[in-house]
Amino acid sequence: MTRKQKRLAVIGGGVAFIAIAVLLVLFALSRSVSYFFMPSDFATNPVGPDTRIRLGGLVEDGSVHRAEGADVAFAVTDGSASVEVHYGGILPDLFREGQGVVTEGRLGPDGIFRADTVLAKHDENYMPKEVADRLKAEGVWEGEEGAKP
Repeated sequence: MTRKQKRLAVIGGGVAFIAIAVLLVLFALSRSVSYFFMPSDFATNPVGPDTRIRLGGLVEDGSVHRAEGADVAFAVTDGSASVEVHYGGILPDLFREGQGVVTEGRLGPDGIFRADTVLAKHDENYMPKEVADRLKAEGVWEGEEGAKP
């Protein structure tokens, strides 16, 4: 093998190694991506049962029902639609009706969202921008002057 062939073999091996590493990283990232949805998005964008998503909006007034143990059922709304959520864990201290919430989990074939994580915000200053914009567009939330959604 000549010197030029050895150099090309080393370069080719390096490129193959980098390509495999990039493919593995892309595969790992694609499995951990959570898409963000509002309740009214389910009517226009159907979601598969194995797709992990984030559901955001406001906890609907009068919808919180506690079952045995730590099981809780509540509805998340954006003003035009609502989705029933079941969560089997301890809710954050700031969780309450009318409060902004982001849940992570999967939508079941029965239309019930099974959450494995519930995040509650203590005020609208920490609401994700897309949630605040959608709630303002729906007329559900007016916002505050100087607040950073």
